[in-house]
Amino acid sequence: MKMRHVAVLTASAAAALGVASGSAGAAPMHTRDTAIALAYLDALISHDASAVPFAPDATRVEAGLQTGFSGPQLTYDLEHGPQYSLVQRFYNLRLTEADGVVTARYLLDSGVAGVRLVTVDITETFAISDGLIHTIDATIVPVG
Repeated sequence: MKMRHVAVLTASAAAALGVASGSAGAAPMHTRDTAIALAYLDALISHDASAVPFAPDATRVEAGLQTGFSGPQLTYDLEHGPQYSLVQRFYNLRLTEADGVVTARYLLDSGVAGVRLVTVDITETFAISDGLIHTIDATIVPVG
């Protein structure tokens, strides 16, 4: 049941973002794992992580530092963390997937009160198995 919710939620997000796969003009088609990664990206903006299926022991590493220590903590951070409250939008999303690993590369604007302060180039690699995110490895580079 939850997977159906993720697919609907992420399909609308993908359509809104213009995420395409396959040939030009084709409707976006995503695997379950890609839909799960899209649910996480959607939560960056919506601050509603209810559709993000984290494993209980999920971890997140950002620039070599562990920033996520469990699924519940990652869910809480997406919904209430001050670091995510600054996120304004993401765009230029490119997704690849191979053997349970989804890589999302995108630009993200963050700021305060509608004023963009910085744009960063993010690459996040999601290790997904059994319908759950187990690890996220993020690289964040400021855009000049």
